[in-house]
Amino acid sequence: MSLAVALVTALVASVVTMVSLTLVPSAQAAAGCLVGYQANQWTGGFTAAIRVTAGDTAVNGWTVTWTYGGDQRITNSWNAQVSQSGTAVTARNVAWNGSLPAGGSTEFGVQGTYASSAAAPTGFTLNGVPCNGADPTTPPPTTAPPTTAPPTTAPPTTAPPTTAPPTTAPPTTGPPTGCGAAALCDGFENQTGSAPSGDWSLNYPDCQGTGIAAIDTSVAHQGTRSVRINGTAGYCNHVFVRSNRDLSGLGAVRYARFWVRHTTALPTQHVTFLAMRDANDGNRDLRMGGQNGALQWNRASDDATLPEQSPNGVALSVPLPVNRWTCVEFMVDGNQGRLSTWVDGSAVTGLTADGTPTHDVDGQWLNRANWRPNLTDLRLGWESYGEGADTLWYDDVALGSARIGC
Repeated sequence: MSLAVALVTALVASVVTMVSLTLVPSAQAAAGCLVGYQANQWTGGFTAAIRVTAGDTAVNGWTVTWTYGGDQRITNSWNAQVSQSGTAVTARNVAWNGSLPAGGSTEFGVQGTYASSAAAPTGFTLNGVPCNGADPTTPPPTTAPPTTAPPTTAPPTTAPPTTAPPTTAPPTTGPPTGCGAAALCDGFENQTGSAPSGDWSLNYPDCQGTGIAAIDTSVAHQGTRSVRINGTAGYCNHVFVRSNRDLSGLGAVRYARFWVRHTTALPTQHVTFLAMRDANDGNRDLRMGGQNGALQWNRASDDATLPEQSPNGVALSVPLPVNRWTCVEFMVDGNQGRLSTWVDGSAVTGLTADGTPTHDVDGQWLNRANWRPNLTDLRLGWESYGEGADTLWYDDVALGSARIGC
């Protein structure tokens, strides 16, 4: 081959290589991404938990989009900045959850309304790349045909091995985590009757009305039993189950984990579904419940709430999803006067008192600078102070001196 021909051949090969490289879409780095959308609907409204999972490449900053199939309108969101134009929705990460390793996940949520249709959304993308196995929206890269024929091999002489499908479905949840060191870890499987007994007793604060607490064998997170609370509206209908365990060995810092399932969205007015007596606050309760449709903490002694009940404060909390099991965790530090809360493993900004003032979150809470709770019990149930009836189930309850996990 002459020198001129060799130079021309090399130049052509270089140009082909450059062309094939420029045709590869840069967003393809996120190939294999997944976006899961789990909705909880009621007449005229809904919440949804959206889980975004990076593909085979790490993501530093994410934008997720989808298109609603009905007339849903988003009114609130958490753990993401969400906007909507017509049926098209765009969600962007917030400061603390923008970096995902390859295959890593994070979760955010939305709340909204609809008039006539809540049809499932479609067209999920992550940073412009279709997810959940959808075809890409850009043509696949093209390359020059090979200059030599690819090698051929004879087909295998034996068929690939086949295996029979499993005869039983794999479990959907593992056993409770970290219960070995917990002072209390109970899935209610040792309850033998319809009325709570043994480690649990019925408790009716203030007065007894129509609220009911019972052992349920038809609904459970794991196993075959849970505690069911039929919570009715009205002040005198308070009903709880109270742990009879000696919790004095927990010390000043306690972590709790429980699974809860309920049927009616949290109302506008204040309700409580978990209470703990505070010996350092005149034996008044530290309460977890809801107000303005979202989870909140409340101090019975001064009625302070966490978060503040401003629109921005409520938006920094989350609703309690309906008709599915939800894992709720919290930590109360009596030494520092601090409190943290997790829902399905994700920290909730509006339910955190970390010692640093946060606008719309802990303004009321920090009015008592010397709040140092000494919690002496644990009660699960329902208190309505006017509006609000609900049916709830509790299961896999744990209390310890270290985080237990879902």
